[in-house]
Amino acid sequence: MSGSGPNRSRGDAGAGPEFSRRRSVIAALAGAIGALLVGASMWPVWRFISPEKRRGAKGTVSIPREKIAQGGAYFFHFQGHPAVLLQPVPGQFVALSAVCTHLGCIVTWRPQQKILFCPCHGGRFSETGQVLGGPPPAPLPRYAVSAGDREIVVREEKA
Repeated sequence: MSGSGPNRSRGDAGAGPEFSRRRSVIAALAGAIGALLVGASMWPVWRFISPEKRRGAKGTVSIPREKIAQGGAYFFHFQGHPAVLLQPVPGQFVALSAVCTHLGCIVTWRPQQKILFCPCHGGRFSETGQVLGGPPPAPLPRYAVSAGDREIVVREEKA
């Protein structure tokens, strides 16, 4: 007469539903922890491809002339968004938004090719911000630039 009467063990009675409930709770917790880990691992990727927005955006930015070499690029923040200052030829400066017009990723400078490149979908822009290839629908916004003896001033109005 095992399993019947007053000596029946507590674990035998109703083991099925309790086990199922416990298993469901453990599965839900494991799923939640897994989702948090995936989200945490994707955060650095998102921060890399999305532009950083800063408060207190200025209408003008002054950059020391020695920061930008001929044929080089200098990345900075302008009006709360990433921007880039280029010197394609000696004494000529071009300031552009560094945010790709396709999906808002940050472009990088490729000095060997003399292009701004979007790492997200392969968009390519000229030194003046014009689309050279890839999916971007429009050129990079351009900003007004004044070159002095010691500094380059990037202004709010579009060039």
